Amino acid sequence: MSAIRVLTLSCAMTLGFLTVAPAAAQAPTLTEITEAWLDGPHGDYRSPSYTHWNEDGEVPPACAACHSETGFLDWLGADGSAALSVEHPATINTAIGCVSCHVSQAEALDAVPFPSGVTVSGLDTSATCTVCHQGRASTATVAEATDGIGPDTVSDELSFINVHYGVAAAVMHGAETRGGFQYDGRSYVGRFVHVASANSCVACHEPHGGEVATAGCLDCHQGVSDIAAIRTRHADFDGDGIADGGIADEIDGLHAILNDAITAYAREVAGTPIGYDKESYPYFFTDGDGDGRIGAAEAVYPNRYASWTPRLLKAAYNYQLVAKDPGAWTHNPSYAIQLLHDSVMSLSERVEIDTGGLVRP
Repeated sequence: MSAIRVLTLSCAMTLGFLTVAPAAAQAPTLTEITEAWLDGPHGDYRSPSYTHWNEDGEVPPACAACHSETGFLDWLGADGSAALSVEHPATINTAIGCVSCHVSQAEALDAVPFPSGVTVSGLDTSATCTVCHQGRASTATVAEATDGIGPDTVSDELSFINVHYGVAAAVMHGAETRGGFQYDGRSYVGRFVHVASANSCVACHEPHGGEVATAGCLDCHQGVSDIAAIRTRHADFDGDGIADGGIADEIDGLHAILNDAITAYAREVAGTPIGYDKESYPYFFTDGDGDGRIGAAEAVYPNRYASWTPRLLKAAYNYQLVAKDPGAWTHNPSYAIQLLHDSVMSLSERVEIDTGGLVRP
């Protein structure tokens, strides 16, 4: 740097011309960004999200966009192929990395199609996140699978429909994209719009490591020390007589009620006991010994639950949607509560469930 350049910079700092200098100095270094990425889910190249297909030697096109960087670039059209689709299997062991989100096609992305067929625009910095956090099913998927079958008829044509994982965008957009199963005759809230400073994915999540930035939440929602204690809706939605905890408590309460309702319905109407194991695909299994839990010997694919009725499948789909978005209480609490409430009410038409204290937003 020349002497004139040094003098000019020194004078500018002294006179206060460079008011952005402190912010620039606080920007994370490349090393810090890399470490955050490696510690986060997108850089965890040992995760089953990236290693599941190692024995196959390639990631199939249906999975490639979100489970391989080369697949994501293919979906963007950054490899010269058509945009918004994957034309080729992708390479294994390639985590979602820097290029995925910083290639020009990703930075220009503003609209993303959802499984319901709806395309949402105006996503800005949330667009790339939305591609892979929208799930893979919707109201239409479940409705099509159950069409023409009596609501309480056990059918071997039915199998569990898994919405997929990390479905924050599907929950956040609510009725706008119909990520949950929405019952006929009921209204559902649309996108949950937060305050401007917390209305995008990267406004709340550190973009490289994914951690939630909680300081801003607690600055606005004063009086709590844990963001899970935040509540702006004060009804007792789950009917347990307690309405002073966080809205997350209400969702957890309704989720537990739905679990009990699913169990009762499967036993009394479908005729085969059911159980849920959150760690084992396809999650719902036959509870062969009827002890109300799924042990390791039962949580295996050959023991997958097979006595589905349309009514049971719809409720189980919504149960899984909320289970696979642990942040539903902040992404769109009203939508989560509505889905859980309506699923319980549907099952209560056939089995005895105490729904008298339940409240629907």
